[in-house]
Amino acid sequence: MPRACTVCRHDRRHDVEVALVRRDALRDIARRFSVSKDALSRHAKEHLPDRLLKAQEHEDVREALDVVAQLKLINEASLTILKEARDEGEPGTALRAIDRIQRQIELQAKLLGNLDERPAVNLYISTEWLELRAVIVSALEPHPDARNSVLRALEGTASGNA
Repeated sequence: MPRACTVCRHDRRHDVEVALVRRDALRDIARRFSVSKDALSRHAKEHLPDRLLKAQEHEDVREALDVVAQLKLINEASLTILKEARDEGEPGTALRAIDRIQRQIELQAKLLGNLDERPAVNLYISTEWLELRAVIVSALEPHPDARNSVLRALEGTASGNA
């Protein structure tokens, strides 16, 4: 039966782990907390990464909740300004409020991963593809059936019929 980790059972475990994360010298930590250097090393390798990962996840959730709360406040303020501007007949202010709301929606979509901002490449008009296509078609000149099959397949792919 494996031995229980002496650091995990230590009454000052948190302080020991803080020292390990700060990368204090193992001999200093061992002396300060009356734990062996081997136990500290094992704990740092086997248990500390899990605890740090959980702590980071907790921190990420906390920060995300703060961002969500701030976005809600900004959205509410923008909507209030929009309503007031419309009620008072101020189209310029209303348009600025609408612009702000639109940017907020875009930011929320980015944060939630609902907005794909990767550049789109149209392969069918790229110079490299057109050159490659010409080389393939040229290489198939001696084989008309194969050439025609490849051209039909390429045209089908280009029109979305893949």
